[in-house]
Amino acid sequence: MTRRIHLNAFDMTCVAHQSPGLWRHPDDQSHRYDDLRYWTDLAKLLERGRFTSLFVADVLGIYDVYRDGPETALREAAQVPVGDPLMAVSAMGAVTEHLGFGLTVSLTYEKPYAFARRMATLDHYTDGRVGWNVVTSYLESAARNLGLETQVRHDQRYELGEEFMEVCYKLWESSWEDDAVVRDAEAGVFTDPAKVHPVGHHGEFFDVPGIGLTAPSPQRTPVIFQAGASPRGIAFAARHGEAVFNTATRPEVMRPWVDRLRAEVAAAGRDPRSVKVFTLVTIITAPTDEEARAKHEEYLRYVSYDGALTLYGGWSGLDLSTYPPDEPLEYAETEAVRSAVEAFSTADPHRRWTPRDIAHHVGIGGMGAVIVGSPATVADELERWMEVGDVDGFNCAYAVTPGTFEDLVELLVPELQRRGVYPEDYEGETLRESVHGKGQVHLRDDHPGARYRASLVHARQEEETR
Repeated sequence: MTRRIHLNAFDMTCVAHQSPGLWRHPDDQSHRYDDLRYWTDLAKLLERGRFTSLFVADVLGIYDVYRDGPETALREAAQVPVGDPLMAVSAMGAVTEHLGFGLTVSLTYEKPYAFARRMATLDHYTDGRVGWNVVTSYLESAARNLGLETQVRHDQRYELGEEFMEVCYKLWESSWEDDAVVRDAEAGVFTDPAKVHPVGHHGEFFDVPGIGLTAPSPQRTPVIFQAGASPRGIAFAARHGEAVFNTATRPEVMRPWVDRLRAEVAAAGRDPRSVKVFTLVTIITAPTDEEARAKHEEYLRYVSYDGALTLYGGWSGLDLSTYPPDEPLEYAETEAVRSAVEAFSTADPHRRWTPRDIAHHVGIGGMGAVIVGSPATVADELERWMEVGDVDGFNCAYAVTPGTFEDLVELLVPELQRRGVYPEDYEGETLRESVHGKGQVHLRDDHPGARYRASLVHARQEEETR
């Protein structure tokens, strides 16, 4: 059976996102990040291209590691100014019918009771097309501005995250039974109180004794995206993720990580093939290879060296302004995003990276691979990533927006469909069906959140009281 390719558009409510300096290109419209029409037009375009989702990144805080301050980030528009990733979702949902929305929200700075309501509301408003990209944050500036003296330690963030997920599963899956809302006008009963239950959670980090505030949404639990790359992060992703996102420079580098993830998914009692793996790519395509290469060369002229190293400083915790531009770097463990260090050091032992190399690579597409060529050339490379790297799909960043996405929809998607590796239409109605197949509206039975389902929990409680 031919494996199908999933495409997500990778964007953020900011300027230039993964391509620092490209906001200066005359075709780039990322300055419209604060214009709702940019987002509704993009959503309609992506749905026309049968994209699985619009994956919206986010960061709480500012990239102030590079040159020890926020000035470079502000000058270069390195993911600042930045808006809230959830605000445009209802509007995008109203102009589409099938496109999903993968939304990045850091659990480190949320309260699960309020957060669960917010996501359930969006799942209602989009008829079940919401996913949550679970992150634990990595910027010191975010921690300081949200009331902490310093960032929560890397592994402790995941300990808190485990309990946060447990509370959310209880609120989404077990508080309201499927038929709790009866809307019986004659009896004057909208909700049957006997079918709504307090979750009674008392843990190390959270106390949530009461009932959830929202009736069950179409998916109940949003599709869980995750991007853990450290050993602790992989374990978290293997337990909770339905789609897992990671970056690598080559599929050969990606494969050992994917193999480890799938092994840990199996060890967690889940089907390793049920977790879809996405990697970050930036695709620059045109009708011919020559035209695509010329487009790429043009884009490279707009890349900002300082902007690229500002982003990398935030991701890695390393201020490369203090290193000679052409001196090879060695691996260093930090409390930021460990994959940002590993991607350019231990993860690829065949290359020694300098700050200038990193700036050049990050300058278009951030930490991911850049694929340049005609639709046929790009399709060949995507299929190679699937075969060699064992990935299921791609988070597609842009060089310029919406132009990069328009090229994918107009040029690449028809080529993938011709090869039979990309859908002609959507499966089902919800995001989870797009990811897992028609009929899979709720969490799979082997997902840990499924054990909190109201029908199971309350049947078990009734049995215990007999």
